[in-house]
Amino acid sequence: MKCVKKVVKVGDTAVAVVADTWWHAKTALDALPIVWDEGANAKVSSASIAAWLSEGLDSGPAYVGNENGDVKAALANAAKKVEAVYNYPYQNHATMEPLNATALYTADKCEVWCGTQNGEAAFAAVLEVSGLPADKCDVHKLMLGGGFGRRGQTDYVRQAVAIAKQMPGTPIKLLWSREEDMTHGRYHPITQCKMTAGFDADNNLTALHMRISGQSIQFTLRPEGLVNGKDPSTFAGLNPSGDAAFGYTIPNLLIDHSMRNPHIMPGFWRGVNVNHNAIYVESFMDELAQAVGQDPLEFRRKLLKDHPKHLAVLNAVAEKVGWGTPPPQGVSRGIAQFMSYGTYVAGVAEISVIDGNKIKVHRIVAAVDSGYAVNPEQIARQASGSFVYGLTGLFYGGCTVKDGRIEQTNFDTYNSMRINEAPKVETIVMPSGGFWGGIGEPTIGVAAPAVLNAYFAATGKRIRSVPLREQNITFA
Repeated sequence: MKCVKKVVKVGDTAVAVVADTWWHAKTALDALPIVWDEGANAKVSSASIAAWLSEGLDSGPAYVGNENGDVKAALANAAKKVEAVYNYPYQNHATMEPLNATALYTADKCEVWCGTQNGEAAFAAVLEVSGLPADKCDVHKLMLGGGFGRRGQTDYVRQAVAIAKQMPGTPIKLLWSREEDMTHGRYHPITQCKMTAGFDADNNLTALHMRISGQSIQFTLRPEGLVNGKDPSTFAGLNPSGDAAFGYTIPNLLIDHSMRNPHIMPGFWRGVNVNHNAIYVESFMDELAQAVGQDPLEFRRKLLKDHPKHLAVLNAVAEKVGWGTPPPQGVSRGIAQFMSYGTYVAGVAEISVIDGNKIKVHRIVAAVDSGYAVNPEQIARQASGSFVYGLTGLFYGGCTVKDGRIEQTNFDTYNSMRINEAPKVETIVMPSGGFWGGIGEPTIGVAAPAVLNAYFAATGKRIRSVPLREQNITFA
């Protein structure tokens, strides 16, 4: 075909066309009579994955992340029990700039130009694929058009070098199509969660068993990060102490993880496990408050009394929004708090619901204690940006699987929040000193559960499955 220079295999996993322009290469690639061995996973679907994860909620081995007391006995003796099952889907990074890299290989030099979130890993990939020593390789880091965790991986760098090795002396610019980018992601892990709580006769919460069933990112991408088989990052915000601590004091507690890893590759998606863990915990806390007829804020306050920093951010957003006073006509409120990446965060969402399924998110008031605050304005901007990302995932995200592959291939089926849909965000920066916490990832967690809790306050309907588009719920 016109302008085509070469067709090459890239290991056993890809075929590439080298041409004068991207369009000529793409047109030729589409014309190639490639026959793939789709392997044993060709019949895997969202339904089969969900069924497998569901089994893990009640059976099989589980890694314990947080435990105290005797949950089994406490639940058996509870005066009242509450149970719920939640689920959270695959999410794509869907960055504006698809994955790309430029490589120039010769017998004694290999250079790569790319956007990356991990320059050291990109450099190591160049060394391995090129076969050249470190003093003969260079990686030039460029500004990237979105990362959110995806560009911490090096698959696109490896491909660029592998292709360039087959055309020595010719600079090769590798650019994935949008469809290639979205169907070969490293997706937010898919999980389900079953929570069972017990109350005594005085409506005191005496027991909570939280079982997560789903993928481990570390198992797939960083097996060296496992601890005796357990993935510590699974328990973000659920640990007994440390920089991702569970703030609620419950006499009998068990939080465990049934690790089940479908073949779809997981990855670090902004906020990582905080996204689903915050929804699970904070939505269920609202359910528990409702079950015993208590105000969601007051219910949390009692459980957080031994965790003053968790409580402080919660109190700050409640005061700022005027929780004890009625909201404007037609407006409902939802509240959430979470701690991860060394930072305490709380949020209150104010929403209106139109016709039962159209949500207008008017504003989110957030409070952030990251210990120290070098640049308060940057903290506020990170919070606003993370809420846009989190709410995009809540309303529009979610990837489904058919015939072993991701179905959402472009923005027509994987949408993103627009400016007119974004809420006003008011961020309270309240550093208490003595520690250094993060900002970009911990703030994302509270947006979704705050909106979900506000939706329940408005409609009396509890949403336990994300994304909302699958419930026929959209932005107003």
